[in-house]
Amino acid sequence: MKTASIVAAASALLLSGMGNAAEIKVVSTQATQEAYLELVAQFEKTSGHKVTTVFTGTLNVQKRLADGEPYDLIIMAGPAIVDQIKLGKAVAGSRVDFAKSGTGVAVRKGAAKPDISSADALKKTLLAAKSIGYSTGPSGLYMLSVFEKLGIADQVKGKLKQTPSGVFVGTLIASGETEVGFQQISELVHFAGIDYVGPLPGELQRMTVFSAGIHTGTKQADATKALIKFITAPAAASVIRKHGLDPA
Repeated sequence: MKTASIVAAASALLLSGMGNAAEIKVVSTQATQEAYLELVAQFEKTSGHKVTTVFTGTLNVQKRLADGEPYDLIIMAGPAIVDQIKLGKAVAGSRVDFAKSGTGVAVRKGAAKPDISSADALKKTLLAAKSIGYSTGPSGLYMLSVFEKLGIADQVKGKLKQTPSGVFVGTLIASGETEVGFQQISELVHFAGIDYVGPLPGELQRMTVFSAGIHTGTKQADATKALIKFITAPAAASVIRKHGLDPA
């Protein structure tokens, strides 16, 4: 009953003073994609608005925004939204945290799952691995610091393979290009052809917060604010968790 009440309240909020249906244009990085798509389908049904979304890697999102492509909403890691505010591409004060994700490990489907239960076990796994995949996004940058922290940056340097922006690390793992790979958990758990092993051990884990920010060029400010409220409402938490993320 509580969830039904929340949904009803969210629906009333969306419908009040809405006017004509709008088309909301969104550019987003990929970590929150599956949860976001499920929530957007609910939002479209409830509000009557249409949402068009481009999903790509962090570097590609930054380039699209720098090139002046028109959007209403930006979804990226929180610090990246802050950068876009400083660059004048996102409205100051519009950042709202959406979801957070840890970094996880995966191997090719059917392969033996390595021991990553502790920092020492992960270190041994990395030293034994023939090849290691990582991303150009926040998880990839973080993994470079993990290798440093474990004291094996020089030993693993020649085994590293980084995906181009917008390409999932799961692609490298599934094809056999890398023996193991690291990316946001939400980007690994749904990927075909790989087996998710688990999260980085506690002392090495870092949660990345993904946030929404309104583009300074939006022509649909009210509808965009309604979308943000919908995907960050308490009722959205179960969908967010279902897709390997935590509510922000």
